[in-house]
Amino acid sequence: MYKSSDRLVILDADGTLIDAFSAIDAAFARQGMDIGDLDRFQKRRNLFKYLGGIKEFPRNLARQMGKGGRRGLLASLTDIYREEARLYPGMAGLIGDLLATPGLKVGLVTRNVTREPALTLSHLFARHGLDMSELDFVYTLNLREAKTAYFIRAREGLGINPAKAYACGDEHKDYAAALAAGIHPFIAAYGFESHARLTRKFLIPDAVVSPSPQHLAACLRHALDIPGE
Repeated sequence: MYKSSDRLVILDADGTLIDAFSAIDAAFARQGMDIGDLDRFQKRRNLFKYLGGIKEFPRNLARQMGKGGRRGLLASLTDIYREEARLYPGMAGLIGDLLATPGLKVGLVTRNVTREPALTLSHLFARHGLDMSELDFVYTLNLREAKTAYFIRAREGLGINPAKAYACGDEHKDYAAALAAGIHPFIAAYGFESHARLTRKFLIPDAVVSPSPQHLAACLRHALDIPGE
């Protein structure tokens, strides 16, 4: 029925592997803007993530609508991702162990708001001693794209049984995409959406939600029988 007996892990970058909020906060500060704190950031709808909250909105909007505002912010965000942004603690070790596990395919499906996102992420990974070319696939999406089709493309292209496939993400849309693709979800509650928003507003089961990077890594390792750090 399936041409491969391998397992599959699909990773998300921003908010799951990468401390994206710190990078965005630094990029906003470099452009004379303020994104607000993490708690309020997690509560905003995606449309307003990069415009700030009520207090920050007027100034941020004026800056972004000004001459070169959005281009400047994108340039700053790209530079910070390539030169300063960090993976969450323990994630570099997890990725390295995933790549070294026999019979396990590992890929990346992520929305990343930088210039040439695949190149940007390769620089970030390299600073953590990781070679992105070792991944089995990398799909970078824009903010409006759903992940479902990419999950299905990756799984079917590798001929993997959906019961042996896992997807990590940090938004309710990632959870829905994984279920629609027949893949087991692992959802981070420390990235773009909070635990309360994920479980109360979108009714995502607490059993698949991780409150910290360490918890997510431990859950994934346990599911795949990979010894922990």
